Amino acid sequence: MMHQIYFHRDSKRGVDGTYNWLVDEINELGEALKANNKKALEDEFADVIAWLASLANVANVDLEKAAISKYPNQCPKCKHTPCNCLF
Repeated sequence: MMHQIYFHRDSKRGVDGTYNWLVDEINELGEALKANNKKALEDEFADVIAWLASLANVANVDLEKAAISKYPNQCPKCKHTPCNCLF
């Protein structure tokens, strides 16, 4: 969905510009966490996901495939669900 809606514009911005937008959205998420405002949190979490997906598209990474490959219904380190890592 993000590719269909935003790739044309995001690809013009490039990896660095899109990364900078993601960082800005993460900072806004941090502010929403401090304010403890449910609506702001929902909006900022959605924005972070959207910009992360846009950055993955610009970097030519299939984000869904990467996430499923690294986290295949288990912790990638201890291989358990739930995680049994000691840290």
